Amino acid sequence: MSTPCETRLTLMQTATELIWGSNYDKVGIAEICKKAGVTKGAFYHHFSSKSELFICACQYDWECVREDMDEVMSPRYSAAQQLERIFEVVLGTQCRPGSELQICGCPFFTAGAQAGGDESEIKDMIRELSDTGVLYFAALTRNLQAEGCLQSEVDALQTGRNLHQFVQGLMMHGRILQDLEQFKSDLRYGMYQLLGVKPHLRKTPD
Repeated sequence: MSTPCETRLTLMQTATELIWGSNYDKVGIAEICKKAGVTKGAFYHHFSSKSELFICACQYDWECVREDMDEVMSPRYSAAQQLERIFEVVLGTQCRPGSELQICGCPFFTAGAQAGGDESEIKDMIRELSDTGVLYFAALTRNLQAEGCLQSEVDALQTGRNLHQFVQGLMMHGRILQDLEQFKSDLRYGMYQLLGVKPHLRKTPD
């Protein structure tokens, strides 16, 4: 028998998978419970609504990504190394167990765009995640600038926003095309261009 913590985690992971493969509005609580092997009573013991479940799933998934990003941004790495490791993190988020897709996109930003106007809590959560993502990219920009890796001076926060928007858009586009090699190439080229990375520091995809 599953523990309460295991049941809660199963519900979050199942909801993420179903919404990712379909659409936030189309996936209902009954479908989530059936796929997770959980009763509706158990569902409502942990969550008051689908939106609360989704918000908790967002927070859980982001904490996993945050650990990777904190490791990437460790001061023991040079700014150029941090940039290379961020490429690895972005590619790693696309490798989902059990998924047939090479490029899965981001389930949370996709769902945030799909959620109806009355789902303000979801939109607020996506906005919060977006703001945090921007800060990581802005920190990377400042580090690259401080170490002389960029061709010219840039506004770190503005560049951080542009990088975050570019990566999110590229993942959504890549989910449609499913061309991993093109995705890798476009990811590097786009980030290098937005940052203005000096030519000798630019690498080609593995």
